[in-house]
Amino acid sequence: MSEKIRFQMRISPDTDSKIKKAMEVDNCQSQNEFVEKALRFYCGYVSANDSLEALPPLLASAIRGSVQDTENRIARLLFKMAVELDMVMNVVAGTMKVKEEVLKELRVTCIQNVKRTNGTVVFDDAVKYQRGK
Repeated sequence: MSEKIRFQMRISPDTDSKIKKAMEVDNCQSQNEFVEKALRFYCGYVSANDSLEALPPLLASAIRGSVQDTENRIARLLFKMAVELDMVMNVVAGTMKVKEEVLKELRVTCIQNVKRTNGTVVFDDAVKYQRGK
């Protein structure tokens, strides 16, 4: 057990009874253990630097797991889309003879289009652009 510092405090009888009731729910062995947990919780809440400190451990764990699952799912989908895009680009590049200057201009135009549409690029718009409409 790590060294502890003695900390004396006064609390109201009402707070004392709340602590004793809550100790049973939280499975604390002593009032000291309960108060230390409560103080850690409140310090985390006040500082907000470690917002997960203010959450119950089970909820914090569930949030971490959910975020990790979402990250993994997005990463797998992005990988699959990159593979498909690479296949399309290779098919198109193999069948077309595009000059390097035209390709550079197209890249600039496409970057502007993606920025303007926040990535919501529609094939129909690309066809209209290529037809000069």
